[in-house]
Amino acid sequence: MTASLKVAGLAFAYPDGYQALFGVDLEIQRGERVALLGPNGAGKTTLVLHLNGLLAGGVGTVEVAGLPVEKENYPEIRRRVGVVFQDPDDQLFMPTVHDDVAFGPANLGLAGAELEERVHEALDLVGMAEFSDRPPHHLSFGQRRRVAVATVLAMRPEILVLDEPSSNLDPASRRELADILRSLDITVLMVTHDMPYALELCPRSLILSGGVIVADGSTRDLLLDDRLMRAHRLELPFGFDPRNVPA
Repeated sequence: MTASLKVAGLAFAYPDGYQALFGVDLEIQRGERVALLGPNGAGKTTLVLHLNGLLAGGVGTVEVAGLPVEKENYPEIRRRVGVVFQDPDDQLFMPTVHDDVAFGPANLGLAGAELEERVHEALDLVGMAEFSDRPPHHLSFGQRRRVAVATVLAMRPEILVLDEPSSNLDPASRRELADILRSLDITVLMVTHDMPYALELCPRSLILSGGVIVADGSTRDLLLDDRLMRAHRLELPFGFDPRNVPA
């Protein structure tokens, strides 16, 4: 089966000469949930922006479901790779929740009953169907984040990329989002500094540091490797012990 995501030898420098990636290799299989961990400045955002062609011009290759991330494939790649930003207000700009979720599929040419089915399906997946006619700015932060996820799911992507999905969520919203993410039959790449959330949701983690993947393995094993964590400026919250979390 073709991998959902395959990155080989990806190196990239910004126009000012700053080298962000030095040869990243990774492969994520269909249906995997993987956390991308790393200190600030490690290259995580640069890597994510290569997954749907928002950054290009470096060395190496990126493939989504076997499709090269190249200019001629950008429309299909951007349908297949759905990115949920850290701030949901960066994605919600229409008068109602329904209109925000419908925006992407409508731009693909969907209309009428087919479009309505796509919107209803996405809102159902995130438990927000009853808020369809609400203005997004009347929702709580946690609800807006769930709607932001729905705007991406409405495109039926191959990969769901989440940037710090647990940030600024209260405990109930954090749990609700975790339940949603566990229920999705989709490949998930979660960029996060939240080690407990990574352990809860992602059996596998990658550590990106200094522009290269320095570790790839079981999330639990990586978090329990004190020397590895310290070497790459990663810390567990005070009092949190991965050994106390059920497998």
